[in-house]
Amino acid sequence: MNVHFLSARVAMIAFVMALPCIGAIAQTYPSKPIRLIVPFAPGGASDIIARGMNEPFNRALGQPLIIENKPGAGSSLGVDQVAKSVPDGYTVLIASQSGIVVNPIINKNVGYDPEKDLAPIIQVTRSPLVIAVHPSLSARTVSELITEAKKSAGKLNFATSGNGSVPHLATMVFSGLTGVGMVHVPYKSGGLAVTSVVAGDTQLTFATSPSVMPQVQSGRLRGIAVTTKSRSPLVPGLPGMEEAGIAGYDVSVWYGLFVPAATPRQIVMRIFDAATQALRDPRFKDIMAKDGTETPGSKSPEEFGAFVREDARLTAKVIQESGAKFD
Repeated sequence: MNVHFLSARVAMIAFVMALPCIGAIAQTYPSKPIRLIVPFAPGGASDIIARGMNEPFNRALGQPLIIENKPGAGSSLGVDQVAKSVPDGYTVLIASQSGIVVNPIINKNVGYDPEKDLAPIIQVTRSPLVIAVHPSLSARTVSELITEAKKSAGKLNFATSGNGSVPHLATMVFSGLTGVGMVHVPYKSGGLAVTSVVAGDTQLTFATSPSVMPQVQSGRLRGIAVTTKSRSPLVPGLPGMEEAGIAGYDVSVWYGLFVPAATPRQIVMRIFDAATQALRDPRFKDIMAKDGTETPGSKSPEEFGAFVREDARLTAKVIQESGAKFD
């Protein structure tokens, strides 16, 4: 008998035998603590969001939410771990388009296919990135930053939360559109990247608002623009990219919840309902608003899935048209 055929039959038999167990788990879910995988080191936006929604999420689910940081490869390591986890609802991922959209586009060897291996549940947050520089830089506007970068070609270092992260994408698209050359210094989280700019080890960052705005507000960094086309009411006082003179540039960052693709529908909806309640929590919404982040939620897992697919299409188009290089 063909070995591959035999292996396929064994796998199918194992799956069919497991169906009653999966059904039983769905009926009693959740009956134990749930792991929430944050694919970045502590201190970045995903970590801040996860810990901010922890208490209302716990309350809605009736079980503790245990946050585990699994950084590496621009969030791809944590995403890969969840994609290969048992689909029982006890391993949940909070991820941005870094691991879900960007890395699969620029790296064909990430080890997972987000559309096949993960089930989208709900969009959690949305916010612009903030372009922030060390006060030692003279640049106070985007045009001045471009001028300074061109004068110091290859000497300005920009910090990000890792290769393939949204800040990395945003900076490389910016470089492609403006023709500036800067040196990429990747870190394991947005918090570490921002800390490096505050310390003067790097000179600038395109960072998520929760990770960078406290430093801007304290004067340790200078914010010069947001990365969305227009000004954002979430981050008052900073111009959008069109106003700053960069036509066709519009990048924002979102975070959402995902589970392994084979997770039963009943469990997906249980997590969706609990997350929806958590996002409506006044205290959590206030915490996020102060950091320039909104909590839009989704009408359904299907709506969020459609949003993710469209974002992947648009991101691939932006990367191609900008000429961004991710060496």
